[in-house]
Amino acid sequence: MLSARSLFQEILDNDETFRLFCSIAASGESQGGWENARIAALVPRSERGLAPKIARHGADEDKHGRIFHGLLKKRGLAPVPVPADTDYTMILERHGIGLAHDRLRADQPLTVPDIVAYLAHSRVTEQRAAEQMGLLRRYFADHPDVGRAVRMIAGDEDNHLAYCHEELLRFAAAGHGRTIQHTLRACALAEIRVHRDVSLAVMAHMGRILGWPRARSALLASGIHAVHAYERAVGWRRMVSLRMPERRNALGGPAAPAPEFA
Repeated sequence: MLSARSLFQEILDNDETFRLFCSIAASGESQGGWENARIAALVPRSERGLAPKIARHGADEDKHGRIFHGLLKKRGLAPVPVPADTDYTMILERHGIGLAHDRLRADQPLTVPDIVAYLAHSRVTEQRAAEQMGLLRRYFADHPDVGRAVRMIAGDEDNHLAYCHEELLRFAAAGHGRTIQHTLRACALAEIRVHRDVSLAVMAHMGRILGWPRARSALLASGIHAVHAYERAVGWRRMVSLRMPERRNALGGPAAPAPEFA
């Protein structure tokens, strides 16, 4: 039976697919760490109180990158180059989602609208990350090799999503509500397209490594297209709603250290 659990188990059991999966994940997390660190350094003076939370967000992402590299090292595997069509973070940037890297490399302070755009982008992408890691936690929380990593990363993604909700609501109360809703909707619609394309690319690469028959690859592709159709119609709305989270000040402390993988 084809299911999310059996699919990931197949990827986990094969060294080459596991190596590709961890390499893609580590690259995206490390990129997110750099972006958040730059944003924290460039926060406008009026929002300096937000800088430690942004820095904590970046530290968490860096930690996740190290965790995925640790999982590879534990199995005696080296990372592989990330195929361009699977680079979710860079593809989002090319679609104008988030703050451009050229902007982040400059030593000029960001503006409040820049921070609002960053938070809106993060609210959308962290929704995706929290859902995906939540699914892995559901199926693999007790796995002897990846369970500890899955639990830690899933908890961090939940914190990141809570932080985005809380800070966006604060900016909405300060008069940025209309801009936030417009930005959230644009980000969500762009993200679901990118997620579809990246998912198709990742499954194509995995299928070639595992030698999937054409019928199985076609079935997986049709499932990805069906998810995109649902998200394009109504599913995007879950990415744009805002509510005060149960976890308040979720990024108010230091990042937990990455676990060691013997």
